[in-house]
Amino acid sequence: MVKMISEFSDGDRINGQFLISNSAKCLNNAGAAYMNLELKDSSGTINAKKWEASLEDETNLVIGSVIYLEGDVLKYKDSLQIKLLSYSVVDPKDVDVAKFVKAPPVPKEELIKRFNQYVEGIKNEDCRKILDYLIKRLSPKLFDYPAAVSVHHDYASGLLMHTVSMADIGSYLADYYGDIDKDMLITGILLHDMGKTIEFEGPVIYKYSLEGKLLGHISIMVSEIRRAAEGLKITSEVPLLLEHMVLSHHGSNEFGSPILPLTKEALLLSLIDNLDSKMVFTAKALEGVNPGEFTNKLFPLDNRMMYKPKQ
Repeated sequence: MVKMISEFSDGDRINGQFLISNSAKCLNNAGAAYMNLELKDSSGTINAKKWEASLEDETNLVIGSVIYLEGDVLKYKDSLQIKLLSYSVVDPKDVDVAKFVKAPPVPKEELIKRFNQYVEGIKNEDCRKILDYLIKRLSPKLFDYPAAVSVHHDYASGLLMHTVSMADIGSYLADYYGDIDKDMLITGILLHDMGKTIEFEGPVIYKYSLEGKLLGHISIMVSEIRRAAEGLKITSEVPLLLEHMVLSHHGSNEFGSPILPLTKEALLLSLIDNLDSKMVFTAKALEGVNPGEFTNKLFPLDNRMMYKPKQ
């Protein structure tokens, strides 16, 4: 019976895809090995046990893998857990990412449509060439991945949601101020976090890749822009300006940008990125807070405790 974790009841026989979010090999009182697992879907987590564990189980049942299992739901010390009867490791191409991370607040199809509208609105020829090249190279991850492993936009298509939201804000502000190169700003916004499609790995974007750990999405994306420009034989300063926007979009050295914004478009991009990520993070932090109470200390907000006004 296919159920989400939040729907499990004592005595259920269940099957389906589940993400391994924690895994440890343990020994019981008799000295026999077993695998102690934490399984996850978008509705929650549950403990699972694979008794009489083999070396093959230890190799297969690792953090970040998705398994298709059959098992029994049991209650142990007032908590539900799964007795794993059988399983197989799911090929990454067959993983349904949406099962393990929350859906975006706007349907994915609508977000893709809006993203493409911004791309089609770019009149600068070199900006458009670079965009088309990198969208083709980095799809479909570009439309499926979250914007972060945690913190903000950490759900299916979160990167797409973050990018489109920023483009909406950027389009309005470019028109408001009037002296902004709108093509450059929107192109920079669409490109600024694309490196996360390489920074993250796994069928459900659970962890950082080796490139992500060693290089980070900022330097990854700068290399991608340069590779695109060289392949397309672009000789204008557009690639350089776009590289600068990516390098400086975190706004300060303290937050990971090796250089500060030195063009109007780079400055505006960094401010928009900070605005959207902080507002989404704050909304997420306040979700479980009762009116008239404060959140816990929030590290991304300088350890402030945010207040939820009474209704």
